[in-house]
Amino acid sequence: MRIDKFLWFVRLSKTRSQATDLVSKNKVRLNGVVVKPAREVKQNDIISINRHNATFEYKIVDFPKSRLGPKLVADYMRDITSAEELSKLETYKEAQKVYRSFGDGKPTKKDRRDLDDFWDDFLEF
Repeated sequence: MRIDKFLWFVRLSKTRSQATDLVSKNKVRLNGVVVKPAREVKQNDIISINRHNATFEYKIVDFPKSRLGPKLVADYMRDITSAEELSKLETYKEAQKVYRSFGDGKPTKKDRRDLDDFWDDFLEF
């Protein structure tokens, strides 16, 4: 089975084209080696995916015949991501919360003017 197809079948990507893009942009490694989207995967291969600043690792157990429901994914792959990588992801999530609170939406013109005024005053000193 192709690696991009496997990523889509086990829900590591929302669409097949996104799975292909992940592999093409060198965000996915197979057994530590950068591969192309058409690369065939085997049982017990390890897939590493770089997302944000963490590397997630999964071990292939079996191959599904079609796209799976979320509850069945555990039958076909195992998550072997280290605790250190999970802590990197948590740090990234906390850093993202600092920028803007959830639900505040896009900055308004007034927010932008206030920010410009702040920078003008700050640069005068």
